[in-house]
Amino acid sequence: MRLEGKRAIVVGAGQTPGDTIGNGRAIATLFAREGARVLCVDRIGARAEATAAEINAAAIEADITSTDACAAIIAEANTRFGGVDILINNVGIGGGGDGPAHLADEAAFDRIMNVNLKGAWLTIKAATPALRESKGAIVNISSLASLAGASMIAYEVSKAALNRLTLSVALSNAKYGLRCNAILPGLMDTPMAMAGHSAAQGIDIETLRAKRAAQVPLNAAMGDAWDTANAALFLACDEAKFITGVLLPVDGGMSARVG
Repeated sequence: MRLEGKRAIVVGAGQTPGDTIGNGRAIATLFAREGARVLCVDRIGARAEATAAEINAAAIEADITSTDACAAIIAEANTRFGGVDILINNVGIGGGGDGPAHLADEAAFDRIMNVNLKGAWLTIKAATPALRESKGAIVNISSLASLAGASMIAYEVSKAALNRLTLSVALSNAKYGLRCNAILPGLMDTPMAMAGHSAAQGIDIETLRAKRAAQVPLNAAMGDAWDTANAALFLACDEAKFITGVLLPVDGGMSARVG
């Protein structure tokens, strides 16, 4: 019950179809298990509702690229819970024309930046007054691709910018007791990651699993959404009350290779 009495918003709590669990659903599930009241947010309302139904939580459909939608999320949390203690920004998209800088499609670049960076900023902007009042915590789900990579310029830049947003929010809100940190997952066995890379590389899921696992230093095995969720739990709970402005790799040692 590390989050007993806490009120959490998990943006991107819906589940992409697949045979494993995604980061958003795992985070929402673990937070509910640890005693939090959870508001599940997703662009596809049915997915948010499916997660909420499993964990006895609330759900709302929202497109976080809309200022009004972000305001509605906070209003819903205030109505249901009387405030907000935790904001999880788990939304992230890629593909659809992304690629190396000399090949990436302009429309894809704009779309990915709009969702991955602007969407996170708008949710933070909307939630900040409530989180300052509760001396709460923000956890942004970034990516190891923010530090290394060469084939997804829009995704990489959007996540690198999310890292910078994390540090900026941490410093500008420290005097109010509001903490902001980010998690940088590495190669994870989640439905969105596996489906996207399988399609992009033209290989089946099991071949892709073996290929990705072989790249990971720790046990030659990918992580999963529960690894992300456990890191989010720590950063959101009071055990991390003196931690802000941290970019935490959850990657089986892959970031140790950078440089």
